[in-house]
This record gives sequence, structure tokens and C-alpha cells, in this order.
Amino acid sequence: MKPENPFLLERSLVVGVVDEAPGVKTYTLRLSGSYSAEPGQFNMVYIYGLGEVPLSISSLPSKRGSFTYVEHTARAVGAVTGAILSRVSTGSLVGVRGPYGRGWPLREAEERDLVVLAGGIGLAPLRPVIKYVESSRGAFGRLNILYGARSPEYLLYKYELEEYARIPNTKLLLSSDTASPNWSYHVGFVTDLIEYIDVDVGNTVVFVCGPEAMMRISVEKLLNSGFRSDQIYVSLERRMRCGVGVCGTCQLGHYFVCRDGPVFSINELGEYFWIEGI
Repeated sequence: MKPENPFLLERSLVVGVVDEAPGVKTYTLRLSGSYSAEPGQFNMVYIYGLGEVPLSISSLPSKRGSFTYVEHTARAVGAVTGAILSRVSTGSLVGVRGPYGRGWPLREAEERDLVVLAGGIGLAPLRPVIKYVESSRGAFGRLNILYGARSPEYLLYKYELEEYARIPNTKLLLSSDTASPNWSYHVGFVTDLIEYIDVDVGNTVVFVCGPEAMMRISVEKLLNSGFRSDQIYVSLERRMRCGVGVCGTCQLGHYFVCRDGPVFSINELGEYFWIEGI
């Protein structure tokens, strides 16, 4: 639920921290009971005295008592995210405003097969999709989850990946750019896994998130495999600062990524998708 004042911060208590991978942690935040969000949306998270940063919501909101709990998975890529990983721990207070943006079109995907394709930390905004499908399993067709990272240690949510494979009518494919002694899955790029997708191509929706190069290669391969541009959705990251389309920093053509996205279909983006810097 969006607040009336989009710039109003809510003080949120950090109630849990999980080390996911080198330079990546997942934080559980406690928010007011009225908070709600959809898979694919994001919050602006403020570190007091330093600044704020947009973070995808990496869980379904969970209501317990008079509070709502959400998770954010953060990677150290700048001053604010670096401060989150080094300074924020269980018991810390952070500021939160949101949720913002347009999420994944799950209602439009009902009664269709679904492919979730993620690279590295790109699984964070797609994790709520997997959880949503699991909780509403009868509403969707086959679910294919394709996830990869540069090495096994950089995979997120390692403690629950095998649970995804146990979701009824679900196929889980994992990849690592490099091999390791105990790695029994695909060695190579996550985009290699596209050829193993088991869905009805004409009745499927594909959700993609990851590094720019990975998303472009993924989309190109999907199009070459017979998927239409209106079947493929991506989540973009583009210098979001205000979260509500006021500052213009995240402008992409006639879109503001924070307001009109971050989720877009390839059909919507057209040539914008192929511009460096999305």
C-alpha cells in the first residue's frame, strides 16, 4: 500500500540478517501492519546520516500480529549499500518508504506456463514470484526456474533452492560459470539453460532479471526460440533516486523506470532495451 506522502519514511527495525554470498546479505525488516507490496516492487531504504538506496523486495510480505515483515537482499556496490552491509545488523533502525514501481504481471500469467530466469543477485526480485506461485500453485501451468551465478558460492538462498524443485510441476535448472569439486549441475552460463526449457512456448510468460549482458543474451535466445517480445518481461535497474518519477534520474526514453517499471515487457521497451546502461 503506497503512503499518501511518498517521501514519508517509516522507521523500521532490522530483526534478522542472513549472509547469502560474498558481499551479499538478506535483511528482514519489521514494518507497520498496513504495509503490503507485490512481487517485483521495491522500497527506498534509508541509512540514517548517509542516504537511501532502492532495494527490490525479496520476499512476500508476511503479517504477524500487528506488524508486516519483508526481506531485502543487498549487495555492496556503492557507499550506501556498502554501509548497509558493514553497519546494519539485527537491532538496527533504518528508514523505509514504498513500495514503489510496477511488479511482475502475475495475474496475466495465470493459467499459463512460467519461466523464471535469473543471474546472480537477479534472483532477489524473482524470489517472491516463486513463493507466490508455490502458494497459488493451481493458478499456473508448468514452472521452470533457471538460475546461475559466476561460482556456486555466489548463489543466493542456497538453503532453499532444492525446495523450489519440490514445488509441484516445477523444473529447477542451476548453473555456475566455473566448476567446483561438489558442483553437480551445469557448468557454463545461465543462458545456456534456455535450450532445456520445458514449456508450451506459445502459452508461456518469461520473467528475467540479472546483469545487463545476461538479460540481453537471454532475450535474444528466447526470441530465437520462438517466444514473442510480449511474452518476455525484464526488471531494470537504472539510477533510481526518488522512487516516484520526480527527479528524472532513471529516465529511459519516455519511461521513468521507478514509476513505469522496474518491470517492463520487451515489447514495451522496444529499442530502449538494447541501449547500454539500462
